[in-house]
Amino acid sequence: MVRLGVMDVGSNSAQFQVVDASPGAPPLPIRALKEPVLLGEDIDAAGMISEPGIERVTNAITQVLGAARRYEIDTFYAFVTAAIRDAPNRTYVLDRIEQAAGIRPQFLTGAQEARLTYLAVRRWYGWRAGTVLLLDIGGGSMELALGRDAEPTLALSLPLGAGRLTRAFLAGDPPSTAEFKALRRHIRECLNEVRDRLLWEGQPRRTIGSSKTFKQLARLAGAAPQREGPFARRTLHHADVRASVNQLARMPANRRADLRGVSRPRARQILAGAMVADAAMSTLGIDTLEVSPWALREGVVLHHLSTVVAETALPLDQFTYDAVHTDTATEPAIW
Repeated sequence: MVRLGVMDVGSNSAQFQVVDASPGAPPLPIRALKEPVLLGEDIDAAGMISEPGIERVTNAITQVLGAARRYEIDTFYAFVTAAIRDAPNRTYVLDRIEQAAGIRPQFLTGAQEARLTYLAVRRWYGWRAGTVLLLDIGGGSMELALGRDAEPTLALSLPLGAGRLTRAFLAGDPPSTAEFKALRRHIRECLNEVRDRLLWEGQPRRTIGSSKTFKQLARLAGAAPQREGPFARRTLHHADVRASVNQLARMPANRRADLRGVSRPRARQILAGAMVADAAMSTLGIDTLEVSPWALREGVVLHHLSTVVAETALPLDQFTYDAVHTDTATEPAIW
């Protein structure tokens, strides 16, 4: 068994999970740490992160690492997601983090994020799930993956993150009708570019949403709260997503934060996230999806475990190909 630590730094928070993991066992966290980052108001139209935002990121990471040192972690992964990865001043931000916290977080490409999240979802639902379509709406990007095997057939990343779209299109609080229509048109244009490829394999047997956006939308629609644990089944219907879009579009952020399942830090961007979910389900013909408790962090843990070579040998001897394909053999030796 190995004790792993995984920290991902997004636009809303720096989250750290401590997991006791071994091959064949589920990577369920024994401790979760979280510090707010709240970069939404500190990223300009070009994606540059301001000094106050950088200061908040470095402080959050320092706080999380200070608390994590108590857990005697064997292996540690730290990475940033799209908000920092795609920032024009990314190198400067990472330099500042390294100076303050003593580590330099890495970053994944959007396609790598999609593949790792797909790995987690595939493992959670098992092989009987058949062909799976994964949708993950983050703060800076939206990841999609499709497949039925351990590796997805297709993994994509689109610039449809809820925070990114809010900054670019939804200046009003609540937004104007013109802003709402412009964002809806932009989302549909982006999704139409990949629609045919996603539908080439036919309708998936199961569609999974794995992000905080989908968890909040499911909670809005009456799904079980997080305190009921990861094994509670949570589903989300397209009709409920559309109803949530209409409701959220009429409300300012401070009123959205009073709704069931909507956290105050995400209240500003939940409308854009809901609009992406609505458009994706409409474009791809999805009536209902399931919400996965596992996502990117679990994918990182599972990928790490897949690289660990088991020390216990199989209690059978190996035969060579020639040993069972010889001219002198009249009957199979073991059948």
